[in-house]
Amino acid sequence: MPTAFPLSWPEGWPRTLASQRSTSRFRTRYADAYDNLVRQLTLMGATQVVISSNAPLRRDGRPYTEAMEDDIADPGVAVYFRVGRDDRAMARDGHPTPAENLHAIGHVIEALRSIERHGGSFMMRRAFSGFAALPAPASRPWHEVLGVSPTASTAEVREAHRTLIARHHPDNGGSVDVAAEINAARDAALKERGA
Repeated sequence: MPTAFPLSWPEGWPRTLASQRSTSRFRTRYADAYDNLVRQLTLMGATQVVISSNAPLRRDGRPYTEAMEDDIADPGVAVYFRVGRDDRAMARDGHPTPAENLHAIGHVIEALRSIERHGGSFMMRRAFSGFAALPAPASRPWHEVLGVSPTASTAEVREAHRTLIARHHPDNGGSVDVAAEINAARDAALKERGA
């Protein structure tokens, strides 16, 4: 089960390197970003909402505003929710503050909702199928999943991942579970190497 603090990043979602983060062109306060996101999720009929970040929580369970608006080491935000019987997850870490990332997620959900408002419920369900909360990957060691030596270099890990994900990605007829395991293996290998 995802937690509001610390950040519970969804399996299979790529992370943005700190050097690649950029300030959002939309300046917003955390309270406004939060209110917009909650409004969009409510209009969508979402339930069981968990907003996860590395911003410490107040007694009421919401993050401290200052932490959401400051540059922090890991500004990622993940939002978990249920629509009907389907569990969904969306995440963003491309901006330097959690508030900016939360704001971006709110805009994406609003855009997806507009598909439904214009008569595209089937299209919206298909669009959201890519945001399904993926199952936890198997517990095989990363080097077994990627088919490399435990001492493989970062370049070898990236190449093995690229080859395997091209073959097993769901967009290419592969399995969601296998793709999640491959992505998790890559993430574990890079984390072990500090890359």
